[in-house]
Amino acid sequence: LTGVLREQRAFQYLLAHAIPGDPRHVLQTFDQWCYRCEHLSCVGPVKGRIVERLLEERAPLRVLELGTYCGYGTVLLAQGLPPGARLYTVEVDSRHAAVAEKVIRLAGFDEQTVELIVGPSEEVIPRLREKHGLMKADFVFMDHWKRCYLRDLQLLESHQLLAEGATVLADNVLFPGAPHFLQYAKTCGKYRCKVHRASLEY
Repeated sequence: LTGVLREQRAFQYLLAHAIPGDPRHVLQTFDQWCYRCEHLSCVGPVKGRIVERLLEERAPLRVLELGTYCGYGTVLLAQGLPPGARLYTVEVDSRHAAVAEKVIRLAGFDEQTVELIVGPSEEVIPRLREKHGLMKADFVFMDHWKRCYLRDLQLLESHQLLAEGATVLADNVLFPGAPHFLQYAKTCGKYRCKVHRASLEY
């Protein structure tokens, strides 16, 4: 009714209540908005702990996120990176990317740490090496359209963008579900698979 995207409304709330340069407080403020005001399909705090644990275990230097949305997952990933690491995040929707850019910078991450790339993942992935300097990703977080998971994993493989021993973490593979991706990951012989049980966000 107001003509303002709910993602933009959430950002206005962040501006009013979050501590600039404090990524953890930015995420907590996001959570408050999503619990009390409007639901956004962010990772959320429950699944966020799984992401944080895996980042701590793997300490990846090159991270790729597919599906920036409004930047929640990006801030979550960026705050868990070791020194000198770099995060590349890809968002197809320019309106969401505009919000995400502001959220990422509000949390205190500059372009040297987090590069936001706007465009369809199937077009961005083949250009990651030559245009953006990503030689190989140690950690990939998939949280975009579920129907794109398998296609994009195979694109990463065909362009040799996965480092040896890379971790690929994919959200919502059971619900709403990415059955073809899951079947491929389990049967192709290239991956060891683990399903992390979690509740839906908020």
